[in-house]
Amino acid sequence: MTRAYSELYIENAQKVFGHMLHYVVYDLGMEYNPYCRLFVQSGVADQFGRGNPRFVVGMSGTELADEVLRRVTGHGCDPEPEPYADRTDAWWTGYTLAWYQWWTGCNSRELFEEVPPSSVAGMYQKYHEMDLQHSADEINRLRRLSAYAGSIGLKSLREQAGLSQRELAEATGVPVRTIQQYEQGQKNIRRAAWETVDRLAAALHCRPEQCVR
Repeated sequence: MTRAYSELYIENAQKVFGHMLHYVVYDLGMEYNPYCRLFVQSGVADQFGRGNPRFVVGMSGTELADEVLRRVTGHGCDPEPEPYADRTDAWWTGYTLAWYQWWTGCNSRELFEEVPPSSVAGMYQKYHEMDLQHSADEINRLRRLSAYAGSIGLKSLREQAGLSQRELAEATGVPVRTIQQYEQGQKNIRRAAWETVDRLAAALHCRPEQCVR
């Protein structure tokens, strides 16, 4: 497989991603999944995944987080990072995700939809002392389960909530025709805007990632 960028950069990219997640989780008090949505929304995730040197070797983890937040919210990071000696669960999660994305060449948005970063963080206790290939195998297993769960789909979630397509449209502002296209597979809901997915999830009383399966 042709990688998105040279293997010479991957270890640095892993450390930057790891430091970024540690900083946002432990210093900024953010949760994994909401922050990673901002990471994707900002466009930085795409550039990082392509191996843009500015992002994978040209910034620290704190600077990368600052770039993400400035692009999306207009405000950077105020707190200075607190020193830490050990590889925390958040650091390991970023380190692992960066390697997995590089190894598979998968898109960050699709990866986070199939396997939320919080799920990878939940692997820390069991896998953090193992070779990364073991973590990659587990992420692959979770992705297969997610694909299987795709049979649930938006239609089943809507029906479980007791809503018609029109009622869901009225509750979310998403056109009826668009909901029909998502349910029939004529449109890929994984390419929908995060705001659209969030509104659907709120109306269906489910997690956003369940809507895009």
